[in-house]
Amino acid sequence: MIPPDQREAAALLARLSGAEPVETHVSAVFVGRDTAWKMKKAVALDFLDFTTLAAREHFCRRELELNRPHAPELYRDVVPLTRGPDGALREGGDGPAVEWALRMAPVPAGDFLDAVAAREGLAPPLLDAMADAVAAMHACAPRAETDPPAVTSSILEGNIPSARQAGLDSARVEAWAAAARVELARVAPVLAARGAAGFVRRCHGDLHLGNLCLLEGRPTPFDALEFDEALARIDVGYDLAFLLMDLDLRLGRGAANRVLNRYVARTGDTGLLAGLPLWLSLRAMIRTHVEATRGRDWQALFAAAEAHLVPAPARLVAVGGLQGTGKSTLARAIAPHLGRAPGALVLRTDEIRKRRFGVAPEERLPPEAYAEGVSAAVHGEMFAMAASALAAGQAVALDAVFLDPAHRGQAEAVARAAGLRFDGIWLEAPLEVLRARLAARTGDASDATEAVLLRAAAVDPGPMAWHRVAADEGAVIASLSALA
Repeated sequence: MIPPDQREAAALLARLSGAEPVETHVSAVFVGRDTAWKMKKAVALDFLDFTTLAAREHFCRRELELNRPHAPELYRDVVPLTRGPDGALREGGDGPAVEWALRMAPVPAGDFLDAVAAREGLAPPLLDAMADAVAAMHACAPRAETDPPAVTSSILEGNIPSARQAGLDSARVEAWAAAARVELARVAPVLAARGAAGFVRRCHGDLHLGNLCLLEGRPTPFDALEFDEALARIDVGYDLAFLLMDLDLRLGRGAANRVLNRYVARTGDTGLLAGLPLWLSLRAMIRTHVEATRGRDWQALFAAAEAHLVPAPARLVAVGGLQGTGKSTLARAIAPHLGRAPGALVLRTDEIRKRRFGVAPEERLPPEAYAEGVSAAVHGEMFAMAASALAAGQAVALDAVFLDPAHRGQAEAVARAAGLRFDGIWLEAPLEVLRARLAARTGDASDATEAVLLRAAAVDPGPMAWHRVAADEGAVIASLSALA
């Protein structure tokens, strides 16, 4: 409900847009054909106070400042509503402001990514583009100086009274809190180290699917948290965790796994994995009591908050084979089934190589990028990232050719050093099938050509102790069976 003192302003915005407002508890948005107007409500809640005109102007401008760099097509300007000579309220003008509004471009209702997800429109390319957008946003976010363990503890403890006030079972809430405190104590040194290393930044703060939309076909974050700097000055991993949690519940583990792996492929940030179970749990718990307060279904969210704190054994799986055997397809298919949420980290040499050269995975590299020394560094980085992820408790799937027995031995050694289970899968297919697949390949991180394939096919891989799997339609089932 719009507060009485703002109803005249709301009536003006309704006339300008030709639409009735879409309301949340803190704002009213009037979506017209060419323009959308957003007015902040004069309300005071536990976490914000918009009751003064000065505060509403400040937070309108802050919202514009935070969001325009990532969504310049969406955020236009902040406009005063003033009285004209006739005393009527108007847009703009030189008199004192009676109210303030954000002027924005309208977004079709079907272009918000929660709506796209609801119609099963988040295909893998769109998930990849979503992760790319988040990685780009985090890359340019300014560093923030905080005490990450203390901030995380404050968030954790703040959830307890909120959950109880929402009517959740007190004993169940306390059991969740006890488990979360244990997990926080375990990862506190890692969180502090990440803060010192610059991974705490001024993030989006409210990064769920409803706060991303398609602009010119590109996933674009918007509506960053503007009213609480403490809740937005967080680890980039905690920011990402909201999106992963939302994807996991809405679409399943495969979608969340895809976005996590694309994000790490672009950033190289395996360090976020240590905090991921706690961050996912906190995000799910926050959403649990918010949905309970709104009278909506919260049971699955609460179950997820609890499940994220239950340990799951990590393991290392390596997928090898000649170019075109479908190593990446298989690794992505089995990853959601391995270890804790949202599944295994997939480390692909092709993607690591592209990141080392500062290009997107789909951008081709020149031949010198495949020199022996470069390839040795790429494999070294892959094994180091695998060791880091396993130490954090995340399962790992390695995706490389693995023709060299030494590379296969290194993969097994990483698992042994961590005291974890190792499985190797070797994909096989007739050469003519592989040649046809390479010829048809588009938009992939691999730069392999038929000439590369033929040179590799002439190499003797040596004794092969890995699970040999036919690279056909049954490869995923056969591989999961071998890994059981």
